[in-house]
Amino acid sequence: MCDSNTRIVAVSWVGYATGWRNDLDALVEIAHRKRALLFVDAIQALGVFPLDVARTPVDFLAADGHKWLLGPEGAGIFYTHREHLDLLRPVGIGWNSAVNSSEYGATELSLKLNAGRYEGGSYNMGGVAALAASLEFLLSVGVARISARLLDVTDILSARLEAIGAEIGSCRDESRRSGIVAFNLPGRNPLQTRKHCLDHKVAVNCRAGRLRVSPHAYANEDDIARLISTIGGQT
Repeated sequence: MCDSNTRIVAVSWVGYATGWRNDLDALVEIAHRKRALLFVDAIQALGVFPLDVARTPVDFLAADGHKWLLGPEGAGIFYTHREHLDLLRPVGIGWNSAVNSSEYGATELSLKLNAGRYEGGSYNMGGVAALAASLEFLLSVGVARISARLLDVTDILSARLEAIGAEIGSCRDESRRSGIVAFNLPGRNPLQTRKHCLDHKVAVNCRAGRLRVSPHAYANEDDIARLISTIGGQT
């Protein structure tokens, strides 16, 4: 579907419903071969999967901080390749968009030569500080280490779910698996199962008609056992 008429390709790095993980290297190659740009919604992957934008040259990327980055809502990340700065017209211009942002008496508007031109007014200082702390923590652990641990956790989770008769709806192939595991329990209503789990303080969700579990790398086998026990105790 990507041809000479395509201007931009917008994709999720990891799909929210089943956890399908896209191959960004392949998508960059396809888009750029057709002279199109690649925009990546990274909210379901950033923080738990490594990405080097020098090696995988996506054109734009955005993610809020409140999911896998373990930060607060309202503080997120936007990346653009520097050569694309003038392709995006800033629509929320404020004093902080200007090169002379600290010179309050200046009347001319000269936009910053980086992505700061899109930020507009005053920062969400509490959110930025909290997100910075999360980023420092994740980097201190190491994203590659987090990724390996998370995939181990979801492999164990998938096996335990299958052992109680669940049908896994997520692709668990090496290059496609992620931190999201979607599943069905034959004969059970997923919304009722979700309510039962929440009543027992076990967090699950429903997406696209399936139950969805999204453990982070800090989840352990005790957490998995509690989920399995709670599901098994549903009447």
